[in-house]
Amino acid sequence: MPEIEQIPDHNDALFGKYELGKLLGCGAFAKVYHARNLETGQSVAIKIINKKKVATINLMSNIKREISIMRKLNHRHIVKLFEVLASKTKIYFIMEFVKGGELFAKVAKGRFSEDLSRKYFQQLISAVGYCHSRGVFHRDLKPENLLLDESGNLKVSDFGLSAVKNQIRTDGLLHTLCGTPAYVAPEILSKKGYDGAKVDVWSCGVILFVLTAGYLPFNDPNLMSMYKKIYKGEYRCPKWMSNDLKRFISRLLDTNPATRITMDGILRDPWFRKGGFKEINFYDEEIKIEKEEPDIRNLNAFDIISFSSGLDLNGLFDESYNAVDDGERYISSEFPEKLIEKIEEFAKVERLRAKRTKEWGFLIEGQNGNFAAEVEIYRLTDDLVVVETRRRGGDAEYFKEMLKSKLMPAISRSTPSQPESPVASCSSSSSSSSLTAF
Repeated sequence: MPEIEQIPDHNDALFGKYELGKLLGCGAFAKVYHARNLETGQSVAIKIINKKKVATINLMSNIKREISIMRKLNHRHIVKLFEVLASKTKIYFIMEFVKGGELFAKVAKGRFSEDLSRKYFQQLISAVGYCHSRGVFHRDLKPENLLLDESGNLKVSDFGLSAVKNQIRTDGLLHTLCGTPAYVAPEILSKKGYDGAKVDVWSCGVILFVLTAGYLPFNDPNLMSMYKKIYKGEYRCPKWMSNDLKRFISRLLDTNPATRITMDGILRDPWFRKGGFKEINFYDEEIKIEKEEPDIRNLNAFDIISFSSGLDLNGLFDESYNAVDDGERYISSEFPEKLIEKIEEFAKVERLRAKRTKEWGFLIEGQNGNFAAEVEIYRLTDDLVVVETRRRGGDAEYFKEMLKSKLMPAISRSTPSQPESPVASCSSSSSSSSLTAF
C-alpha cells in the first residue's frame, strides 16, 4: 500500500477515527482509500489530496469549489460528502463508499441492452437535472465518474471540475476549458463560451452512446482529428440500436447548443420514458421539512467552514491561498425576524427591489444594475445567526462599498424592542456592534 500520512498519538487511526483499508484508485494529486469509521463501523471512502501538488498546479480553487458544491448536494444518485478533515500536508474528503465500482469497468466488458442502458441513463439524468436545478454544472461526466452501489444503482461522483452560477460571465456563459476530450461538447472547443447545462447534456449523450454501442461515438488516435469529428458531429450508430434510440441520441448530440434537447425535452422523450418510467423530481428526496417550522437552517461546524469567506477553508490550504471575495458573512445576536425587517427597510431607503427567495432569504437589485445581491440568514445557535451576503451581479467595488457603508450599518443598528447583546466572534478581532464579521 502506498505510504499514508499517519497522525501521531491516535492509535494509528486517521484522526483517531478512521481505519484505512485498501487503495481504491489514484490520480495525479489524490488517492482514494476504503476506510472504516471506528465509532460507527460504517464503511467510507477517503479521498486524500496532497496540498503541495494541488498548489503546484494551481488547483486550490477547484478543491475549495468541490467541497462547497458537494456540501449542497443531497440526492440518491450522487455520492455524499460526510466531512472534510485536514493535516499540515493533506486534505481528506470523507465520502460515501460505493462498493460496486465504476460503471466504466462494467461497460468495458461489453455493451448493455437498451433496457439496462435506459435504467442507468434515467438515474444519471435524475442526478444531473438535480444539480442543474441548484446551479451546479458537472462538466466532466463520463463512465469513470459514475459509480454503482451494491444494488446496481448509479451514483455520480467527482465534482472537481464542476462550475456554479456565480462563475457565469456577463454574457451568460461559462468560459473555462475543461472536461475529458472524448466527452467534451463542440461549443467548448470553439472557445466562445458555453452553457453549463447544455454541455452536461452533450456528455450524457456520449455516455448513453457508449452504454448501448460499447464504444465511443467520437474517437481517433489523433486528438485534433477527434476534435474535428466532435465539432462536426460525425458519428455512426451501430445497426443494433433501435430507431427511437438513434433519434434520441441525435438530439443529445446536436452540435448546435441552441437546438440541443433540454432536460425537459429528455424527460418527455418516448425512448427515455419506456420501461416502467417514474416521474423525476429534481429535489432533495431525503430531506423533509415540517410546515410548522420556519425555513431557517441550523448550521454545524462543517457548514460554516465550507461556505464562510473568513474561515473559507483557508485552514485546509497553504497560507498563500486566497479566496475570491464575493461577499461577507456576519454573526448577529438579533432575532431573525428583526433582521428581515431591517433588510427590507434598507432596500426601501436605497430604492432597491427586495424579493423574498425563501423564508429567510432575499434577492436585492437596483441602482441601475450596479447592485445585485443575495442575503440569507442561517441559525448558528439558539442565540446567534449568520447573515450571509453574496454578490449576484453589478460592479464589485460598488457592491463592497454598499455592504460596508449602507447594508451592514443598517442591519447592525440596535432597536428599542431588542437591545444589543454580546456576540461570540469567529475572528480574532472584536466588535461592539451586533454584527461580527468572519
